[in-house]
Amino acid sequence: MSRDHVQSAQRPGTGAEAPFLELLARGASADAYEQPVLLARAEGLPPERIRALEQAKRLALHVRAEMEGRRRREAELSALFETAHDLAGLRDLDAVLQAIVQRARSLLSTDVAYLTLHDEAAGDTYMRVTEGSVAARFQQLRLGMGEGLGGLVAQTARPYVTPDYFEDDRFQHTRTIDTGVRDEGLVAILGVPLMIGAQVIGVLFAADRRARVFEREEIALLGSFAALAAAAIDTANLLTETRSALDRLARANEIIRDRSAVIERASDVHDRLAELVLRGGGVHDVAAAVSQVLDGTVEFTEADAAPASALEASRAEGHAVRHGDDWIAAVTGGGELLGALVLRGHPGLDPVDQRTLERAAMVTSLLLLARRSAVEAEQRVRGELLDDLLDARDRDPRVLRERAARLHADLDATHVVLAARLDGADADADQEAAARRRLWSAASHLAATRHGLAAARDGGTVLLLPLETGDTATDLARRTARHLGTAVHEPVTVGASAPVEDLAGHPDAVAAAYAEGQRCLDALRLLGRAGDGAAAEDFGFLGLLLAGDRDIAGYVERTIGEVVAYDERRGTDLVRTLDAYFACGMSPARTKDELHVHVNTVAQRLERVGRLLGDDWQSPARALEIQLALRLHRLSARP
Repeated sequence: MSRDHVQSAQRPGTGAEAPFLELLARGASADAYEQPVLLARAEGLPPERIRALEQAKRLALHVRAEMEGRRRREAELSALFETAHDLAGLRDLDAVLQAIVQRARSLLSTDVAYLTLHDEAAGDTYMRVTEGSVAARFQQLRLGMGEGLGGLVAQTARPYVTPDYFEDDRFQHTRTIDTGVRDEGLVAILGVPLMIGAQVIGVLFAADRRARVFEREEIALLGSFAALAAAAIDTANLLTETRSALDRLARANEIIRDRSAVIERASDVHDRLAELVLRGGGVHDVAAAVSQVLDGTVEFTEADAAPASALEASRAEGHAVRHGDDWIAAVTGGGELLGALVLRGHPGLDPVDQRTLERAAMVTSLLLLARRSAVEAEQRVRGELLDDLLDARDRDPRVLRERAARLHADLDATHVVLAARLDGADADADQEAAARRRLWSAASHLAATRHGLAAARDGGTVLLLPLETGDTATDLARRTARHLGTAVHEPVTVGASAPVEDLAGHPDAVAAAYAEGQRCLDALRLLGRAGDGAAAEDFGFLGLLLAGDRDIAGYVERTIGEVVAYDERRGTDLVRTLDAYFACGMSPARTKDELHVHVNTVAQRLERVGRLLGDDWQSPARALEIQLALRLHRLSARP
């Protein structure tokens, strides 16, 4: 305040209100109203003049507060009017809710505002809209009934406010909610319920990242926004229900129109199915064609995947039967149950459409029987070719390659021969024979899909499968054991040969590889590893006896190759140390005398060996393998 203003207050006829009227006129801050009084005291004005100024200041501040209150209420009413206008032209519920939260945050001058809705299925509330939030974990919070301040608001249907969230024990704190609130940095939180009638559907919040006391007017304002938000949600729900009702009505009209054409569709079905059969279509083509005719989803399923009671009823009656909202039509051939056609989610099937589904099941059975005959013929051809390779009957590479090419097999690729055998305990000979047939069928299917060959042999099954890049015989054996075991629902043990090449040029190699696979199979069973798969390389030094080519170098490499390579790179004596260590009865003290080094040197070398070979290298089994590898390594190194 300037000295001129003080002097004007001293002049006769000049009221004490003048400087404060000027402050009101220019919208000065509340602190500025102290200046006239302070300057008057500094000038030494009479006490009565100072009292007059004090009274004028109080009146001016009261007028200022009234004016600010009116402006705030005008802004609030304007925001509420704009929100109501948005609600009247509701097109996008998310946009309306976002506008409500934005305006609430702006008018209450809070750091964050957000809105949660009730999830009836989960029994809790979830974040729907946030404004001013920066923490991802907070934006994904879910609040159970009664949990956190919002859960308390939802449970009691009353507004709740806390000036300091973490110091407030009126509501239940949970680690998840507190972590989310702490991530967002919130301190003061106000929550009001969103209500449709007497039902709480969610909560509207305003929150600050500092301690704050929310005034009664602010709570009432947020409640008004909550009422508008609830009305927007209720309006959107009504619109959704109306649209759904209109959609159902339109669907009903379509059904009425479709009913008039049902007979015409039925007459068209026979022509479609006949065309599918003539052009070599499959069972899924039949299902797709019937799906179009019946305006539903028709699927072919295996017999064990269909509802047992409905499937048996359809088989006995010879008609499609209803199962819940679905229809089941058994697919049979020669008294054998081959599967089922299932019409999904179509409970109101009329007799004409039911007959259409039954006719499609009949056509499906014919296709399955025809496909089975073709598959069995191909399996026999694959088995005959593999039998010839195993027995080395045909020595002409060109003929062998041509026969394999007709079966989409490539004898020039690298293959593995696998011997597979069931390990389940069957009750009688008939069950055992049936299980072997299932194994042969599953192996034949696997061979066909992998461009290989399969044949029944020696009470089990032999497969010739190509080895993919990066794969090993062990990987292929284990994968095949799992696949066949799953297919026949019994443990299947698989022994694999080492990879073989140029089968057409060396057909006798197949027989040798099969013998190796059988030896691995027998070893697995003797070791109690029924249902597993393995190759000779998995049996350590025993693999040297099982393998057909006695891969000594490979065994040495697999067993102590890391140690040999380390010596070659670093010029160390780890291999010689190992030799001495085992020769001295695994005694470090005797080993250091043998090598003429300090015992600490021996310990350091053995520690390095442990890091290279693994912690269990001194176990009896590993130690035996390592000693054998060391001896073979010495022998191979001699001139």
